[in-house]
Amino acid sequence: MRALIPPPTDPDPGPIELIGAFESTYQPAHDVDVAETTGHARVWRDDIELLRSCGIRRLRYPVRWHRVEAEPGSFDWAATDAVLGHLRDTGMAPIVDLVHHTSYPRWLDAGFADPRFSASYLRYVEAFARRYPWVEAYTLFNEPFATLLLCGHEAIWPPYLRGLEGFLRVVTNVLPAVAEASRACRDLLPRASHVYVDTCERHSASGPRAEAFTALANDRRFFLLDLFLGHPLDLDRPFVAQVVAAGGDELLGMAPGHVDVLGLDYYAHCQWQFDEDGGGITAGPRPVPLADLIEEYWQRYRLPCLIGETNVRGQPSDRASWLKYTLEQCEVARARGIPLHGYCWFPFVDSSDWDSLLARCTGAIDPVGVYWLDDDLARRTSSMSASYRLAAAGAPSSELPAYRFQAPVRDWLSGWLPQMAHWEWVDPPVSEVVEPPQSLERIELRVVEKGP
Repeated sequence: MRALIPPPTDPDPGPIELIGAFESTYQPAHDVDVAETTGHARVWRDDIELLRSCGIRRLRYPVRWHRVEAEPGSFDWAATDAVLGHLRDTGMAPIVDLVHHTSYPRWLDAGFADPRFSASYLRYVEAFARRYPWVEAYTLFNEPFATLLLCGHEAIWPPYLRGLEGFLRVVTNVLPAVAEASRACRDLLPRASHVYVDTCERHSASGPRAEAFTALANDRRFFLLDLFLGHPLDLDRPFVAQVVAAGGDELLGMAPGHVDVLGLDYYAHCQWQFDEDGGGITAGPRPVPLADLIEEYWQRYRLPCLIGETNVRGQPSDRASWLKYTLEQCEVARARGIPLHGYCWFPFVDSSDWDSLLARCTGAIDPVGVYWLDDDLARRTSSMSASYRLAAAGAPSSELPAYRFQAPVRDWLSGWLPQMAHWEWVDPPVSEVVEPPQSLERIELRVVEKGP
């Protein structure tokens, strides 16, 4: 198997490598992407140098298909050449992200439901692979399950479809093409690794009446990757049975793809507690430790893993404490013998407009980065950037400070506090304490399925 990093043979594999990242999701309705609204598209050299100054060598980095192929069949690689060439020249190793959420060309009018998607996407992937044969790692499609659920089931992103029928429509139009691209890239990029990245989830029920839907959600979270890898699909599985009942038999026979490394994206909202109506709350009262989730995915797929994304929306000190928790959990997973080959805080600088899940385009700063953005989009240091630099230099989680969470994060993450009971807590830096607490709305999606 070609792996991003060979499986460790030393019983003490050393510190977990931190991986950088920059956000770039395209908003087709507004013809702008997050790399532009945060200024990264303009100051990318400075951002990369700031990342390098932290001691980071690897990073998830986007190729912005929506800008590369603004007109069908006409590729403009100039901007991509500049960035990827700079990364190569400075010794950086990008995990190149070819489609990040809705980052497809605007001329694909129906987005992931557009009948032109498959051929256009495969043409783009091949053009990329032939132009950059030196890349070490790539992600062909970021978060297939989460992205297609929001586009095809929840009507939050274009093409704004709802329910199981809409979900299967976009999955059928997209996933076989991604699998075909993964097979093609084994020949086109034989020395590179395909890093398949998706959400790392586990759900619970608030009571007996919610157990059936919870079982469905816990089955559904594995469906696309099981399908992609060609795993046998038991027709009695709750979600598989719904797919068959909805006429998805053809999808079940798709040719499998290839994965080298499994990227697990973990946020507090990856653990729902469902109620009897199929809705519920994120960050339930008894979340499973992240190390247990990592082990669950490792036991199921037996692929080298990395944390593909994590962050928490809050003050810098809140983020520093979430960094400590998630890194500590990764250390626990590694101690269990799980090949965990990296940890990515996503993104490196604050994002924007995620307070509306990208429905609005106002440049609203989303407080999730290692470095925070001021009103002029200048990159600012904080307790979070200090902790990140320590971790990047190899400090274990035990040497990172544990700042007491501030409202509203301390209420939102209250279920995790028992897992942090052994910490020695300190107050946040005075300069980062907000009184009265500023409102930091959580991204909470109501995922409801009434039936096939």
